[in-house]
Amino acid sequence: MAYTFINISRDEEPCGRSYWMLWLLGIFVVLVVCFLRWGGYLLVAGDSVPDHVDAVVVLQGSVANENARTDAAMELLQRGGANRVAISVPKQSRWGEEIPPVARPFLEKKYGTELAGRVDFCTTGQDVITPQQEAQALGPCIQEHGWKTVALLTSNYQSRRVGMVWRKTLSNRGGPVSVAVQSLPEPDYQPRGWWRQRLYAETWLRESAKLALASL
Repeated sequence: MAYTFINISRDEEPCGRSYWMLWLLGIFVVLVVCFLRWGGYLLVAGDSVPDHVDAVVVLQGSVANENARTDAAMELLQRGGANRVAISVPKQSRWGEEIPPVARPFLEKKYGTELAGRVDFCTTGQDVITPQQEAQALGPCIQEHGWKTVALLTSNYQSRRVGMVWRKTLSNRGGPVSVAVQSLPEPDYQPRGWWRQRLYAETWLRESAKLALASL
């Protein structure tokens, strides 16, 4: 009887292992590139804002941010994309002065009497710190006006978190309100190339942590 012996070299095992390591390394590199390319958009809401809403809500922020949001809201109001504009403001300034009576003449001067007459002030009664606090404070104002569709204007880097928090908060109040979020450009954050500048990267890290907590 003849026997045939097949000699398998042990050198083939390291070659196979190296092959799989190269594959894993390639997949890791692709994931890193995708993360750097598109990871900045994780913070930005991908909502499709309706052509028409009952009200555009200008959320609180810095003076520069609030001015930019108000300009965008009034532009949307002027072209017929909304019935009303709601501006979130504290009931009083730090000096104890009520804000709506002061803000109304300013809006009339800047945007005209007709547009300013279609602006409502939703007072929070306090300085809000988180989107949840602002949503809870403005929820009664939205319900009192009977608005069923609203668009929130806020900074791009917190737009996804704001939309998530507002939808959950308003749904808990029992009112059937459809919420869309329009993100506006923000000097502190640019989704494209977010990792190239320290300020953008810090904003991404901070807001990603807040988004994760809001998701939980």
